[in-house]
Formats: sequence, C-alpha cells, structure tokens
Amino acid sequence: MASDILIPFFIFSSIFGIAYVYFTTRNKERLALIEKGADARLFNSGKRFSFGEIILNLALLSIGIGVGVLVGAMLEQGGMDSDVSFPASIFIFAGIGLTVSFFVNRKLSQSES
Repeated sequence: MASDILIPFFIFSSIFGIAYVYFTTRNKERLALIEKGADARLFNSGKRFSFGEIILNLALLSIGIGVGVLVGAMLEQGGMDSDVSFPASIFIFAGIGLTVSFFVNRKLSQSES
C-alpha cells in the first residue's frame, strides 16, 4: 500500500531534484562568468529550432507511426502475432521517419546558410 504512494513520490522528487540542481548550477556558472567580464552573447550560442522544423519533425514522425500501424496490420493478416508485429513496425517506421526528418532539416539548414 505504501509503495503505491512512495514510488511516484520518489520518481517526481528525483526529477525535480535533478532539474533544480541543473538550473541552480547553470545560474551560478553564468553569474560567475558575468562577474569576470564575459560577454553575454556567450550564453546564446546554441542553435534554436524554428517552428517549421518542429512541425516537420512531428509530421514525419506521425507519418512513420501511421505507416507502421498499417504495416503491422498487414503483418498480422499475414499470420504474424499482433503482439510482435504492431510494436516492431511502429518503432521501425517511427525511427525511419525521424531519420528522414534529420536529413531534411540538415538539408534545409545548409540551403539557408
């Protein structure tokens, strides 16, 4: 009975603790760099994803999952166990969709530069 309450509590408290340590450490590091005279542009050096890239990633992932469901249904009709055919084909085609979105995004970013 107590484990039903304690397990989610420990999971969420661990996630909160990791996030808290990460953000407080990052804040202290940035304050120390600013005190030493570092340029503030140093913190904005990471690449930001545009809204179009996120939509493209989600669209290709959704297409991959849809194709995976269709292939899983075809494999089930062919005699394969549905406990194997559906998850396997969904994960395979979702991975293919994400791989395609990676190459499409890379090609788009190279054409912008």
